[in-house]
Amino acid sequence: MIKRRYLSFKNAFSGLFFILKSQTNFKIHIFLSFLAIFLSFFLKISYYEWLIIIFLIVMGLVIEALNTIIEEVMDFIFDDWNEKVKLIKDMAAGTMLIFAFGSILIASLIFIPKILIFIK
Repeated sequence: MIKRRYLSFKNAFSGLFFILKSQTNFKIHIFLSFLAIFLSFFLKISYYEWLIIIFLIVMGLVIEALNTIIEEVMDFIFDDWNEKVKLIKDMAAGTMLIFAFGSILIASLIFIPKILIFIK
């Protein structure tokens, strides 16, 4: 039982490290996440604002990972270029883009007022 749990975690971390090593956008998201965490500490955001920022960070990482999974599966199934595959991969990337725009808007609503107070 413990060995199976260990292997399960080991495999999960292996997949996570693959995404981290191979996906530039995931690395960018990690960098922006650390920036958001730094700003959150620096600007002393509230408990509920922290919950929102953490939720946005985690969901962004999850969506980026799912985007990578979709791309990898499509590349595995179809060796040659295919218009449908391109469309599916573009839609998966578009999903992340929608979330990114929404996250930027929400983070701006949290951070900009505090930044304006700080610089006054």
